[in-house]
Amino acid sequence: FLAPFQGVRYHLQDFACQGNDLENEKELFNLRHAFLRNVIDRIFGIFKSCFTIFKSAPPFLFKTQVELVLVCAALHNFLRKECHSDEFSIEAMDELSSSTLPVNEDHIFEPIIQT
Repeated sequence: FLAPFQGVRYHLQDFACQGNDLENEKELFNLRHAFLRNVIDRIFGIFKSCFTIFKSAPPFLFKTQVELVLVCAALHNFLRKECHSDEFSIEAMDELSSSTLPVNEDHIFEPIIQT
């Protein structure tokens, strides 16, 4: 975790009100940090609206949670590219809800991304 510099302008609105003149590299770092934090907040807002697993803290190991985020990002990007819509047919949803997938009782998943 990289924390912003304390005592230095941080919020994007602070930079907008005073113009784009950055006084030093600490302000540049804080500006970029604030921008990226807003991007991450928006991404998780999208995930919470699309994937119910993100509505509360999942009871998985941290490594599994990281993999869930990566998989959901890939799935979201795939669906946006291939479906061109967030709407899914009722027949497809019925097929998904009627199928059952085997779940390990210990909530242990095999790595899905090889490093």
